[in-house]
Order: sequence, then structure tokens, then C-alpha cells
Amino acid sequence: MAPAHKTLLTGLTVFVAGVALWLFGLDIEIVVFTPSKLGLVMMVIGGLEALYGLYKTVRDDGAERR
Repeated sequence: MAPAHKTLLTGLTVFVAGVALWLFGLDIEIVVFTPSKLGLVMMVIGGLEALYGLYKTVRDDGAERR
């Protein structure tokens, strides 16, 4: 698997895990952190990583065609 595809897959996985924490952690409070807030941060980071992986995938495909 190409590194760009791994980055895209990792970003999507982190995003989905963040969505799960955000949805199912609304009623839970842990002393150090709140799962819903951690899920929101994970969604942002995962989304940015997925966009970067998508950018790398598109850019690599364009370089191969030349």
C-alpha cells in the first residue's frame, strides 16, 4: 500500500474513532478529560490527516501521468 493511501486510511480511522467518542461519550466525565471533547479533537486531527492523504494521493497520481 502506498504511503499516501496509508495516511488517508489512518486519518479516516482516527476520524471515525473520534465520532464514536463524541457520540457515545456525552454523558461520561472522567477526571482528566471528557470523552466527547477528546472525540471532537480526534475528528479534527483525523479529518486534517485524511485531507492530507487525499492531497498526497491526487498529487502522486498526477506525477505518474507526466
